[in-house]
Amino acid sequence: MSTALADAPATVATVPLIRRCAVLGAGTMGSRIAAHVANAGLPVVLLDIVPANADAASRSRIASQALQGLLKAKPAAFYDASSARLITPGNFEDDLAQLKSCDWIIEAVSEDLAIKRALLEKIAPYVRPDAIVTTNTSGLPVASIAAKMPADFRSRWFGTHFFNPPRYMRLLEIIRTPEANPQAVAAVADFADRRLGKSIVYAHDTPNFIANRIGVFAMLTAVDLMQQLDLTIEDVDALTGSSIGWPRTGTFRLADMVGIDVLAHVARNFSSTKAEDAAATKLPPFVETMLANKWLGDKTGQGFYKKIPDAPDPKNNRLALDWKSLDYRPAQRPKFPSLEMAKNAEALPERLQLLIGNGPGKDKASLFQWTLLTRIWNYAADCLPEIADDLASVDRAMRTGFNWELGPFEMWDAVGVQQSCERLRARNEHVSPQAEALLASGKTSWYSDGAETHGRAEFDPATRDYKPIAQPPGIASVAVFKRANGVIRKNAGASLVDIGEDIACIELHSKKNAIGDDIVSLITQTLHPDSEHVRNFSGFVISGDASDFSVGANLMQLLLTMQEGDWDEVDLAVRAFQRMTASIKFCPRPVVVAPFSLCLGGGVEISLHAAARQPHTELYMGLVEAGVGLVPAGGGTKEMALHAVDAAAVESGTSPTEAPLKFAFSGELQDALRQRFETIGMAKVSTSAAEARGLDLLKSSDKITLHRERLLLDARETAMYLASSGYSAPTPRMQIPVPGDQVGATLRLGVHLMRQAEYISDHDVKIANHVVRILCGGSVTPGTFVTEQYLLDLEREAFLSLCGERKTQERIAFTLKTGKPLRN
Repeated sequence: MSTALADAPATVATVPLIRRCAVLGAGTMGSRIAAHVANAGLPVVLLDIVPANADAASRSRIASQALQGLLKAKPAAFYDASSARLITPGNFEDDLAQLKSCDWIIEAVSEDLAIKRALLEKIAPYVRPDAIVTTNTSGLPVASIAAKMPADFRSRWFGTHFFNPPRYMRLLEIIRTPEANPQAVAAVADFADRRLGKSIVYAHDTPNFIANRIGVFAMLTAVDLMQQLDLTIEDVDALTGSSIGWPRTGTFRLADMVGIDVLAHVARNFSSTKAEDAAATKLPPFVETMLANKWLGDKTGQGFYKKIPDAPDPKNNRLALDWKSLDYRPAQRPKFPSLEMAKNAEALPERLQLLIGNGPGKDKASLFQWTLLTRIWNYAADCLPEIADDLASVDRAMRTGFNWELGPFEMWDAVGVQQSCERLRARNEHVSPQAEALLASGKTSWYSDGAETHGRAEFDPATRDYKPIAQPPGIASVAVFKRANGVIRKNAGASLVDIGEDIACIELHSKKNAIGDDIVSLITQTLHPDSEHVRNFSGFVISGDASDFSVGANLMQLLLTMQEGDWDEVDLAVRAFQRMTASIKFCPRPVVVAPFSLCLGGGVEISLHAAARQPHTELYMGLVEAGVGLVPAGGGTKEMALHAVDAAAVESGTSPTEAPLKFAFSGELQDALRQRFETIGMAKVSTSAAEARGLDLLKSSDKITLHRERLLLDARETAMYLASSGYSAPTPRMQIPVPGDQVGATLRLGVHLMRQAEYISDHDVKIANHVVRILCGGSVTPGTFVTEQYLLDLEREAFLSLCGERKTQERIAFTLKTGKPLRN
């Protein structure tokens, strides 16, 4: 050990404000961590080794190439590609001095104890006495990595285990060591929560921590049961996918995506846990053969599946591995009667009851799922309190780390703890002592939502009683307020809920939050100026707890009406939709829309009309109506036209009302209209809230929330601020200068050229010309003043015209069937 290390003081320095970071290791994980820190707006130093035979200009080649790879990564590593400028590539020989300016240093090199220890010794002289250093190890004992470092270094050392890809996977496991300074841990946890959008789970320093411990046990148990029950790779993926609330990838497709070598590494960490763990997670011989053959999944082109290059049918473009012969064959689509039956249940608890609520059924599918899930539940209970302080942390880790809809204890509650334990005992199968303790205490569920627990509480095996679930301030869901305050009014598609501080939330909860008559009527009636709710609340939030904000208008409802030829009904529906968005825009109280994940079509139109938007950073937002042969007709095209007018007025410095003719012919207005036309006509969808700003679907003044579970209260805070600032609703605009068809000819020329180049179809041309007509104000003289209602009428006319087109109906039917657009 160096003299600098031996002489270092043992006192704990003041914890710094995190303003600059470093990532040590520019591999897949390290580089993506660096990208996500850059997403938070912080400068990052990304360092790696000097390649062999590198010349003076290429000594930082590994980190530089990693940065270039980040710019091409799919899915995108950055919210906005411009964030890449915040990353400075370097190497471990020439650039360690840059660490002196870093407040948080994240070690992310190879999972090798000797390599990690050597690197810590190397960087120690360059690390400030107050800087925090953490490791991204996925399973090595965190304390042992820094065991040879001085005491003051160990006080600022702990684990921060990100999940890949860091931008999208919400879980961050923080592994506290006995010597870790609580203030340093708290500083990183708060930064990761608020700036990186992470769900923080505190794990104990045990092999594989929480999520990998449970998740890999689940995956390898599935492999073992596959062999016992003589199932196929595809069978298991069908049985371990969305039917039980897990990602659609299932077990083996997920393993291919993660890397079979990574899976094997985590599995081998089990050897240092209990003997029964090691036996249950031993890799089968066929997987060991795959590792020897370098069949590691997507990274090597083959694993449990092998992609067929240039397959004629993109839906059937994979071969599946026959685990017995290790040959590849065309992938099959298994069908199990129990899964088909369970599809009728929309909610996961009901599905689980149908699948295994009565214990294992007569077919292999039911026996597989019963055995798999009960083993996972018991294993999770057996791991308490070894891996975590409480069972809620285990559930949170599996929801946010493996994207399970429900964690193991939540799933167990859904099926029934007492009933399942009785069936397990009857079959002489293992029942966890923790579950026995729960039932012996007189309780029958791991969680309680009763009045006696004052909200949601979890079972504490130590006290054999319920205790409140700890949550950081600012995290909440609509469900929490529903349990506490009840529901003011509701229908099948939406509910009105008091979320405190004189703010109410309109929660969307239809299937996929498709906007149909229910949602339209509840929003319109709630926000009407004479509504009692407008009198009783000072502001409103539109959001929800679902996985997506809204997929847009209810296309099935629309298609059925179109096929019946009931055009008056379509006309009434469009008018009702326009009244709904108008009620949002002109409500006397501020309405804040908090969109997240998918926000398409009509969902965007709801958002565009709000007093403000409070989006989650992961936002896939777009006016996609052109993809189904339509135009935005709920005020979306009208709002984009208004945005163009306002933006051009600022850019040109011309007063639209004082010089309407000059303004109509200005280059600034034409550029602004062209940009909005491309957003609508090309059905552009953002891949982040930052990109949505660039598409003019969000304003620069709209604040972005990085943590999904903070979105509701952040939106409430915005509504409160607007209300307390003397909010005054806008009035309908009566003097909007439009350029008319004469200026719109330029946009139509662009459409014509795209058709000549065969980039678009004839039907696309028809749709695009309707969009041009609305944006430019129709067949009027340039500089003519029109009203908002006039533009809405143009929207409605175009929408009705396109509804009568056979190709539009074909597009809608195709999208409903496949979930994809049809370019006919």
